[in-house]
Amino acid sequence: MAIDRKKTLDDYRARRGEFRVVEVPARRYLMVDGQGDPNTSPLYADAIAALFPVAYALKAAVRREAGDDFVVMPLEALWWSDDMSTFTTRRDKARWRWTAMILVPDAVTASLFSEAIEEVAARKKPSRVRDVRLDVLEEGMCLQTLHVGPYDDEAAVLARLHEHEVPERGLRLTGRHHEIYVSDARRTAAERLRTILRQPVALDES
Repeated sequence: MAIDRKKTLDDYRARRGEFRVVEVPARRYLMVDGQGDPNTSPLYADAIAALFPVAYALKAAVRREAGDDFVVMPLEALWWSDDMSTFTTRRDKARWRWTAMILVPDAVTASLFSEAIEEVAARKKPSRVRDVRLDVLEEGMCLQTLHVGPYDDEAAVLARLHEHEVPERGLRLTGRHHEIYVSDARRTAAERLRTILRQPVALDES
């Protein structure tokens, strides 16, 4: 049976209306960086078109080399801006910066990653395949919740998280806003999309 880490990792569990503190250890991801409106920027579409073929090539490589099988994880992204109000009140997507990501298991080595990049570059030729990198993200303490509905309806939830839940718990924002797209937007109606909204935090000692 392929290991589905969405079902085994506690921090991939979230409920609508519940804001929960989780501890997220250092994890390895495939990553591609960019800037601009994800709905219109070709950079974002090209990043996703590069990430998934590499992830599936690594799935096959790990199964072949180590005899282990795993479910390819969903798309995730880090989002940030010099002005956080572009996420909550103004939704100025042109000013958003992002890192699109897919979580991979520790069995993915640097050599397997390099081989996967070359395989995908030769076979599928996605334009941003050589922008994909294998990197580690360590978020530590995070506050997260589940948003159900269109991505553009997240603003109210983010405002509650940033302006109420975080300060009322004696915390402060650190790191970058993190979204985990549990639902496949290509196959799910907008009103049923499930997205984990995660924010790294720390104790506010001021």
